[in-house]
Amino acid sequence: MALDLKALSPKELQALIAGAHAQMQEAHTNQVRTVREKIDSLLKSAGLTINEVYPTRGGKKSSGKKGVVAPKYRNPENGETWSGRGRQPVWFAKALKKSGVTAESLLIRDAVAKKAAPAKKKAPVKRAKKAPIKKA
Repeated sequence: MALDLKALSPKELQALIAGAHAQMQEAHTNQVRTVREKIDSLLKSAGLTINEVYPTRGGKKSSGKKGVVAPKYRNPENGETWSGRGRQPVWFAKALKKSGVTAESLLIRDAVAKKAAPAKKKAPVKRAKKAPIKKA
C-alpha cells in the first residue's frame, strides 16, 4: 500500500505523522517487552540474577562524583536557573545583551553567600627554553 504524500494536505500529513509516531511507540514497547521476556527466561533457566550477570547495574552506584550543582544565576523574568557550568543558556546570553545587566546582577544572593573560598593557585609550570635555531 503506497501513499502519495504529495497529494495529502498539511492536516492529513500531520495526522499521518501522529499515527505513525503512535504506531512506532507501540512497536518499541512490544519489542522491549519481548526482549525482557527472553532475558528473564534465560536468567531463570541458568539460575542467575541480573545483578550477577551485570554487577555494575541494578542499583549499585558508580564511584565517580556525579551530583547536582547548586544554581548560581537566576533569570529575573521567570525564575529559570543556571549553575554557571556548561554552555550558557539562551536566557542568560540575552539578559547580558540588555543594558545595565551584568553576570553579577543575575547572581543568586544565597549562591554568593555560600561561595567557597577561592581554590589555591597552582605553582606555574617551568618550561625549558627552546634552543635557538641555527641558520646555515
